[in-house]
Amino acid sequence: MRLALIATGGTIAGTGSDQHYTAATLDAETLLGAVPRLRELADWHVEQPFALDSRDITPAHWLQLAVRVQIQIDDPAIDGIVITHGTDTLEETAFGLHLLLPTGKPVVLTAAMRPASSAAADGPRNLLQAACVALSPAARNQGVLVVANGAIIAARDATKTHTQAIDALQSRAGHTSAGKVFEEAVSISLSSQAARSALLHAADEASLPRIDILYASAGANPDLIEACVTAGARGIVLALSGQGSIPASWRSSIAKAIGQGVHIVRASRIAAGGVWPECNESDSATGCIAAGELSPQQARVLLLLALAAGQAGRVRELFARL
Repeated sequence: MRLALIATGGTIAGTGSDQHYTAATLDAETLLGAVPRLRELADWHVEQPFALDSRDITPAHWLQLAVRVQIQIDDPAIDGIVITHGTDTLEETAFGLHLLLPTGKPVVLTAAMRPASSAAADGPRNLLQAACVALSPAARNQGVLVVANGAIIAARDATKTHTQAIDALQSRAGHTSAGKVFEEAVSISLSSQAARSALLHAADEASLPRIDILYASAGANPDLIEACVTAGARGIVLALSGQGSIPASWRSSIAKAIGQGVHIVRASRIAAGGVWPECNESDSATGCIAAGELSPQQARVLLLLALAAGQAGRVRELFARL
């Protein structure tokens, strides 16, 4: 068996104390060498397109990763792909790859909450278990997966739930995990899926549009919408209260923005329940798009990649589909 390891940095490659460390200081070969069992499980192709704290990863990096991963998917000698990443924006990268890659070979992201130099580092175990999932036949055609702290999480459901806890990466509220790993035993609870092609194609980096997220706090001023439009935003995701309730004072600014061709997505700042078409607001009347179960950050990923791929006319359909 042969796996590809694509390292991008993050805490899993960090050194220092648990509370004061520098992310992305160790390279991919060092991460692999820290777990001798990995060489026993598979032969490895290793590469590192960049080394960053994940707070600094951008949509352009998602496109770079998608291209790198696709090369490994197309290589018949590779059985699965493991990607190391920081936890802070892992959910956005994972969802972006979910949209940009076909199903088939397992693609597994993993990370760590403690640096590699910690006496209780979680990265080595997470990396080993991610490799086990990438080698599992049950992981084929499941789309991008996240493995951390023994949990297997579908990319569409992955979220960071705590700033410090070792089990910070979990399935979002109301969703169960896709499976678990105990030692090296992999159990995937998802039903077998048919292979599918990529939902969106990886556009050129130069075509990436500006998409902003606005958090609707009590009494927030609608001039925030106008500021985003003036700055060049082609889309705005609103993290609204409740089921995507639009403040009365925002309605005219939203209508003006939509009239200027800006896509407005209604999401919620609430962790579970989602925002659905025509629920609580008349999307057909306002011209807004309901985010469904997607979080505000996931809604931004979808809108950004859809517009970059020239799919402006399918945006509403894509949100309904996901």
